[in-house]
Amino acid sequence: MKSFRYFKKYLFLILIAFLFLSIHHSVFAEELPNNKVGIHLAQPSDEDIDRADELINSSGGVWGYVTIVIHEDDLSRDKWQPIFDKLRERRLIPIIRLATRANGESWERPHSKDAEEWVSFLNSLNWVVRNRYIILFNEPNHGTEWGGEVDTQSFGEVNEAFARKLKAASTDFFIMMGGMDVSAPQQKPRYMDASVFLRETIEEIGVEDFNTYFDGLSSHSYPNPGFVGSVRGVGRGSIRTYVWELSLLKNMGIKDLPVFITETGWNGDVLSREAIAENFLYAYQSVWLPDERVVAVTPFILNYQGEPFFKFSWVKRDNVGVYPEFGKIQTLTKEEGRPEIFESGGVEFHLPHDIVEYSTYHSQIQITNKGQGIWSNENGYSLILEGIPQTQYLISSLGTVKPFESRTLDVYFSTEAAVGSSETRFILNRHDVPVLKSQVWRYDVVPLPSLQISVSLLPKLKTSDTGFELQVFDEYEELIFRQKGISVEAGRGVLNIVENIALGTRYRLVLLKQYYLPRQAYLTFEKDGNEVVFKPMIPLDFDESGAFNWGDISAFFTTLPQRI
Repeated sequence: MKSFRYFKKYLFLILIAFLFLSIHHSVFAEELPNNKVGIHLAQPSDEDIDRADELINSSGGVWGYVTIVIHEDDLSRDKWQPIFDKLRERRLIPIIRLATRANGESWERPHSKDAEEWVSFLNSLNWVVRNRYIILFNEPNHGTEWGGEVDTQSFGEVNEAFARKLKAASTDFFIMMGGMDVSAPQQKPRYMDASVFLRETIEEIGVEDFNTYFDGLSSHSYPNPGFVGSVRGVGRGSIRTYVWELSLLKNMGIKDLPVFITETGWNGDVLSREAIAENFLYAYQSVWLPDERVVAVTPFILNYQGEPFFKFSWVKRDNVGVYPEFGKIQTLTKEEGRPEIFESGGVEFHLPHDIVEYSTYHSQIQITNKGQGIWSNENGYSLILEGIPQTQYLISSLGTVKPFESRTLDVYFSTEAAVGSSETRFILNRHDVPVLKSQVWRYDVVPLPSLQISVSLLPKLKTSDTGFELQVFDEYEELIFRQKGISVEAGRGVLNIVENIALGTRYRLVLLKQYYLPRQAYLTFEKDGNEVVFKPMIPLDFDESGAFNWGDISAFFTTLPQRI
């Protein structure tokens, strides 16, 4: 441990008092500062997550969004928790779309009973932020996306079952139905018009239940026809498709839903990439960002190296660079998002009740993170002592404390001349808002105690001499008090004040005098009557090493003239 040569007034105190406290309340995403910019990921590889970070969390932006698909045959916590942790480190908010598995040219149809396995898996993850954004499947008005045949009754039953069970597991799940292809024709069983499909699905679920269990709108606001429509187009089949969808839903009695545009983009096989880049810039600046109804926009797709979706990829063939739209949106001015994060953890400390005035104490506390955030100064976290002037204490840097990690911090605390009773507690702030509070530390600051020492120097029985030094060490062998030049009369010396000690705490006291072997004793300090008796000191430390050894023999003759 670090020597107290430079901290002679510091005291390390340990006593166990542990608290875990969390603050819990739900909030809609759009009520907080929000970075709407995002991207759709085909696979959440480390490389593409890093690319997404560079794209989204740039030009002032933090905490953008990524849409990611998880398949039913890939429900491995060992795989997905590290991905979520990577997103947490990169400050990217996941929007998770559930998918089944491909069977020929179609995706298998999910069933209500499948919800149990999905809920168990999704609930096992430590999510990145409080809101757990879930999209239930994809473009169900395509028969190929629903077992080969569109079926609003089946889709409604499955969506309701999934939504109910997810909400029962945690109210933090933020549920959206799969985005519609609003340009699909009415050609059952292969296709179904989006407006007809939505009406029949909501009739199946019921307006009241839909308003209870569904929280947002996942919109595929593609510029059609052919993904080459004008950026200034309006209505269904445009980048403003969500406006049409909201109007349709409102006429059905559905509440106002925050919008997540989880797919959009232009066809790079038809339009130039420079034109696409300009379209995206205009769409963000003039349409999506100014619209308060829009929470996130995750264009399709960051990196897709094969057909049929390479024409939408923002990354070039063979990963040899990015297309102009990447650079345009990377330099787009963004907002510093502040999503709500579930905070839980503890502050473990051991501090005494009775401390003394005009003293400085060095303590260590342990903080344990059991929530979602990464506690660091960079992420806006700070630890303070409630109600104590910052000139009176110093807490070492938080460093980086990830979920389910602990860290020991140094705390330096000064009592000054504040005699009397006080109380405080440790508070962890995020952007100056309390997120965790420890239990209260109540303490009394009392006057400095005195100390009487008793000692003799052999061969004398009663000693009167000067030049004694007293050192006080805590139980961790840190020097917390030193006084030189102590005089002893008739075997007794008095220290009028002893600083930096806690009453009721046991210390090791060491008495030193030149050429004598040190003596030590133990003492628990009280308010009054502190006395320590040392064994007689023996004049055998002529080399001043603190122990008797061969060096003392030669040193005896070297120092003899000084002692005669």
